Amino acid sequence: MNLPDLEAPAARRALRGLRRTEGDEGSAYARAIWSVLLEPGDGVAGTLIAAHGPVDALRLVSRGERAELAEARARWLPRLQPGSITAVLESARRAAVDLVVPGDEDWPVKLDDLGAHAPVALWRRGRSAVPAGPVVALVGARASTAYGEGIAADLAAELAADGVTVVSGAAYGIDGAAHRAALSTAGTTSAFLAGGVDRSYPRGHEALLTTIAASGGVWSETPCGAAPTKWRFLARNRLIAGFADAVVIVEAGWRSGSLNTAAHAATLGRALGAVPGPVTSAASAGCHRILREYDGVCVTSAADVREMLGGAGAGTSVDDGRTDESTRIMDALSARSARPTDEVARRSGLAPSHAVALLGFAELEGRAMRDSEGDWLLGHGAR
Repeated sequence: MNLPDLEAPAARRALRGLRRTEGDEGSAYARAIWSVLLEPGDGVAGTLIAAHGPVDALRLVSRGERAELAEARARWLPRLQPGSITAVLESARRAAVDLVVPGDEDWPVKLDDLGAHAPVALWRRGRSAVPAGPVVALVGARASTAYGEGIAADLAAELAADGVTVVSGAAYGIDGAAHRAALSTAGTTSAFLAGGVDRSYPRGHEALLTTIAASGGVWSETPCGAAPTKWRFLARNRLIAGFADAVVIVEAGWRSGSLNTAAHAATLGRALGAVPGPVTSAASAGCHRILREYDGVCVTSAADVREMLGGAGAGTSVDDGRTDESTRIMDALSARSARPTDEVARRSGLAPSHAVALLGFAELEGRAMRDSEGDWLLGHGAR
């Protein structure tokens, strides 16, 4: 398969208007291409790029010389379409989005702690530099209570007023309350999205995201135009945890996605805390679980968070609650439009042979079904 021209002159033309740091434009362009090919956190790609560099790794994959990469190539190469890559770059230019890669002055170096699962590149809306001071992640339930939103606002406002950067995921509920409170004190806040930063998600936070971009930046590892999916939300959580020095879960149900962020924080050695709530509140059950099972710090005030920043690195090992590739398969299916196997594989970023096996299991479980043409739909058990 033919690659785009990765030599410096062509790379500079392709990345015109997207870079703030001068450097190896061929390498940066290759990383932009990789970000189009991969689903977030692809450790096979991360290991390959670490060993060969982004340019040579891309050339190696395109030549198909390594038999052990056959499955990975099968999930990557369907996305290697020059038109798609050009469209991503044009969308980024229109939305005033920067491409930030390792080695750039604005690269969040704490994300390197993710090792092979670190992002190959980041897309940033907004031109603020990476925070030089402490960073605290305040995250929690979308279906939050007035109690939870009030605590999140109090913590964010006081910490931001003290010069702490507040990072979250821009969702409704706790995330939004934390961002708005940090901004209310003229503090700095950053957001990590599960889809392209050219799309405001959720739509109701369009104005909020515009303000965040002007303050601390809106970031994503998925390229412009990419839609958020359940898998990408879960993978995004590792970036929120990695970007922060301490992670505080303000309000979360027993199986909340915020526990996934907490797990990444513990794995990365970030300080982990949770805000207690009423013992009768299902919205705080996840926080109580962190305090009881994950050895989290009990957070009742901004002073507790400052103390966490002074002693980050508990490193508790927990079950990270990640979903597996079956989630990516379900994200690629529709309840109304039947899709052929190759299309499901392309949307999920999996090799067709692997997608067939996962679809078979999903069919047995009632989560997927085939129409008369043999194409795939969401099953009644997945709705």
